[in-house]
Amino acid sequence: MPVRMELSRILIRELNDYQIIELREMSEDSAPPGNGEARSFPIVIGLPEAQAIERRLKGVTIKRPQTHDLLQNVIRELDGELESISITDLNEHTFFATLDVRKGGELLHIDARPSDAIALGIAGDVPIYVAEHVLDSALSEDGPEL
Repeated sequence: MPVRMELSRILIRELNDYQIIELREMSEDSAPPGNGEARSFPIVIGLPEAQAIERRLKGVTIKRPQTHDLLQNVIRELDGELESISITDLNEHTFFATLDVRKGGELLHIDARPSDAIALGIAGDVPIYVAEHVLDSALSEDGPEL
């Protein structure tokens, strides 16, 4: 069963080749294991995606649509609605995700990088779900220092 997560922080270091976002388990969906602390894990992303997430979190508007704005507009114009973001797999330190788009009565699962999916969904408060096996794997792997 997927676990509901939230973006808990974003670390932008413009002098580094990578940036970090951290997802944390939302306590309302399931009781955290063991010591009562919510589970969390980092995802390494690129600077443009980190900046897009930060811009959308802060509600900063710009004159022309950026890539994530464009995709949001396309989904809307095609009568779709971004229902959720699902992080579905972790393979060789790479996370895989889908945009879960409702169009009519059908739920489409569109392959996406987690950073792009989160950048797209964050402004609309779209829920983020992580497969339990992905969460287990992410917690057992050596990730970047936060």
